[in-house]
Parts: sequence; structure tokens; C-alpha cells
Amino acid sequence: MTQGAYASVNGIDLYYEVLGADQPGPPLIMLHGGAYTFRLSFDSLLPVLTAERKVIGVELQGHGHTADSDRPFSIRQCAEDVIALLDHLGVERADLFGYSLGGLVSTEVAVSAPDRVGRVVLAASHFRSTRSEAYYPEITALELYSPRMPTEEESVAMQRAYEEVAPNPEDFFPVVMKIQPAVHDFAGWTDEQLARLTMPVLIIIGDTDFVRLEHGVEMKQLLPDAQLAILPDTKHLQVIRPDLVLPMVTAFLRR
Repeated sequence: MTQGAYASVNGIDLYYEVLGADQPGPPLIMLHGGAYTFRLSFDSLLPVLTAERKVIGVELQGHGHTADSDRPFSIRQCAEDVIALLDHLGVERADLFGYSLGGLVSTEVAVSAPDRVGRVVLAASHFRSTRSEAYYPEITALELYSPRMPTEEESVAMQRAYEEVAPNPEDFFPVVMKIQPAVHDFAGWTDEQLARLTMPVLIIIGDTDFVRLEHGVEMKQLLPDAQLAILPDTKHLQVIRPDLVLPMVTAFLRR
């Protein structure tokens, strides 16, 4: 079953899709990467994941089917939107799978409402400011020739996916400029906040990610119940690769 709908939450109409059949246990909330749509982020994983459980894919403010608004864009506001969506759908508890920006939002949901969260998958995400500890310097300096950066083909795919579904297709570049400060200037969470995240967490990064390998290790060490996977020969925009991610994610979510 696939069902796309909008929920009026916190002053915006938030788009979401419900996929798969009802199964025992919590649904899986999937949160896309920055400037990505839900489908562009996760389409390759959905046939397997939806065969086992209900999946709810969300498109955050200014992404995909969800229009931008005059409302400021922040990680906290996006997390509040997701929590409001859980309330709207009558979901008491959910597992989370966040990719990049979606990983930041998933972490903030877990920090803000830990009783609403079961298991968490954080793919190509971080806990600290990207300008200091989390990202490699060439990423925040926007060195376009870095092997870590998106290729021209990947950038075109992001823009095309947005324009195909967005209420205002011309908003792609303004939205990108709006979300970048929210991600790069985000201070992150304190050690004390992270230590209170006692739910199981699977951290996945690429060996050629935006995220520094040392930061991935730090993330694992800060959480009471975390696992860390580093994918070989994998960039930030390639982390959602079904050959490696599906086996570990399905095993993690089944436990």
C-alpha cells in the first residue's frame, strides 16, 4: 500500500507517504537528506523494508512535496514537525531512519522525545558543528573538486527530483541556500544530552564521507548502545547503498 498525504503541523502542510502493510511493532519513520526527496534518498531500500513493516516517509519543510514557507528553517523545528506528525497519525512510538539532514532531525527527535523513539539509524550524519569537528575542512570550504563533493550528475539529479514534485519548482536554489546555514551553523548536542539516548542506534558513514571518520568513532563512544559501520569506497551521497546497508539495517531493526 502506498498513500501520500499532507498533515497541517506547526503552520506548514507536511507531506508524508505511508507504505507497506500493518505489521506488529512500531512503524519506521524515514527522513531524507538535505535537498533530497524521500524517494531520491530511499527508493532503493523500500521494496525490502516495506515487505517487513509499515514505513512512513516524510518530506521536511521546503523539500519535495512540502512547500517552503516564511517560517525559519532549523533542525529543532523539523524535529517538532516530525513529533507533531506522530501525534497526527496517532503513533505513540516509532523507529527512525535518517540520512544526512534527516539524521540530524532524527537525533533531535530522540533528544526531545526519547519515549517516542525505539531504534535509530543515522546515515551520514553528525553530532557536532560541521565547521569545527564533524566535517572535513574542504566540505565547509565548498572545495568543489574534492572527491567527497557531489558530482555534476548527482547535483542535477537532486534538482530534477525536486522540480518533478515541488509545489514551487523554482524554489530549489533558494531552499538550498536556506538550509545550508541551518546545518553548518548547528551547534549539535552536549555529551550529557547524547548520554541520555539509551535506545539502540546504528551509525553508518562512508569512508569518503563529509563526516570525519574520527567523528564517527566519537559518535559511537558517546552513546550508551551504539554500533558503527564504515562503508568502503563510499561518498556522502552514496551511503544509502542497498548492497551494504540493507543487510545491516534489516538485522538491526529486527532485534
